[in-house]
Amino acid sequence: MTEPPRWDGVPQFPSEYGPVRDPADEYVPGTPGARTWQVPTSPELVLDSVVSKPLRELMGGGGGPIGVMVELRTRYEGGIPAARARVTQLLGEVAGVREDEIAVNGSYLTVTLRAPAIEELVRYDAGPVESPDEQGRAPRGAIHRLWPNFQTSALIYRSIVTTKCQAAQRSFRATGRGLVWAVLDSGIQGDHPHFATHHNLDGLPHKSFVDADDKMALVDEAGHGTHVAGILAGEMVAPDGGSITATTWYRDSGGTVQPSALRLPSIAGMAPECRLLSCQVLRPDESGDITGLIAALQYVNTLNDNGRDLVVHGVNVSVGHPFDPTWFATGLTPVCREVDRLVRSGVVVVVAAGNSGYGYARDPQNNVFRLGFDMTINDPGNAALALTVGSTSCSPHQNGVSYFSSKGPTGDGRMKPDLIAPGERVVSAAAGKLAVRAREALPGSMYIENSGTSMAAPHVSGVAAGFLSVHPEFIGHPEQVRTALMDTATDIGRSRHFQGAGLVDAMRAIQSV
Repeated sequence: MTEPPRWDGVPQFPSEYGPVRDPADEYVPGTPGARTWQVPTSPELVLDSVVSKPLRELMGGGGGPIGVMVELRTRYEGGIPAARARVTQLLGEVAGVREDEIAVNGSYLTVTLRAPAIEELVRYDAGPVESPDEQGRAPRGAIHRLWPNFQTSALIYRSIVTTKCQAAQRSFRATGRGLVWAVLDSGIQGDHPHFATHHNLDGLPHKSFVDADDKMALVDEAGHGTHVAGILAGEMVAPDGGSITATTWYRDSGGTVQPSALRLPSIAGMAPECRLLSCQVLRPDESGDITGLIAALQYVNTLNDNGRDLVVHGVNVSVGHPFDPTWFATGLTPVCREVDRLVRSGVVVVVAAGNSGYGYARDPQNNVFRLGFDMTINDPGNAALALTVGSTSCSPHQNGVSYFSSKGPTGDGRMKPDLIAPGERVVSAAAGKLAVRAREALPGSMYIENSGTSMAAPHVSGVAAGFLSVHPEFIGHPEQVRTALMDTATDIGRSRHFQGAGLVDAMRAIQSV
């Protein structure tokens, strides 16, 4: 019988990796790591490890320009500044990109490239093997990983009673006073009277990440951010015993959608006195990119001096993008890591789960079926420490979880969403395009109904702000806030991957402490 090959202590690799030597041959006593082997590599393996799967998929498309987010290597010799300078230089040499065409955001660079330039960038960054001593060693270039500059969008598709915020305000004065919540969205319309009563927007450093003029953060042409902000905070009382008009819709007996006027004596957000910081990350057409969202998260961290002095206590993110678990480890994308980092610094981060829970599929016979989809939580809702919120109606026990609400589990098997809150036909402040729509139907209308997990998330943000205003000892401890809200949520009897812990309950959360 033939004796199997004997292990002689020297690893064998394909010839493409270059010659491999026994470390004992070059051992020098006292030399750190002298008896360790170097990690083998090749240009192809470097390209495969640095270029993320979703970017590779885009590179295999029609050959057009691709928005690329360059994640710099934090341990590059000389740190982030040196890595940034190196990549900026390579972009100029490889792709002819000028420095003013590169957007800089901390440890990320954003640029538009074609597939061949992306490949060349990675190869040049890895560098050639210049001597026998370097063969077989993994390069430590300035680039950690390349991502698509994912396009984010708004997650759209009588709730103060459903969440018991009204009862909490009356019983415990849970109004969010003294708290600041950042709204990362399409902006907040600064002159809407909903935010005038309690001066929710006054004296804060609002910032736009889609316009050079930060004043645009208080101009909301899309209307989405104002609607979200109005659910979270603010209040309007009709003057002189009159009423406030809100535009809603119904379907008549013939199936035609008709406008309907809702007359209200007053309307308030979940935490009416909470102050709001507008971080504009969506353009007027409700589009944005992941770079702007990351920049806004980092901006909040900067305002808080990296957690040493909390100026902003919470963040609401009702924007995101679908995530495919085959792309990358779920919850470990750059935007998810930024969310988790912000939570660890002491900030509550509430994220909409997304509206990807329902769609269409086609079988081999070309028949189309309507289906509900599991594992459809959007990024950054996959972040482990985010409070991820799905949608229900204002009658949750009867109607259950909204059909469109993204479902769990996450791609790696974690329970998401964490909570549900009202997200169907929610009435809030109208601005921009939504205001135009409201007033075309009913002249003078200042409020409008809208649906989606975008509307559900600010309910939970408002509950969290109200909770913190009653229990300030929890400020700076977002994971304890998350536990308190989840432990006291109302189970509506649906699957955990649909409802999470259940319907958020402000009264029960406050009384649990």
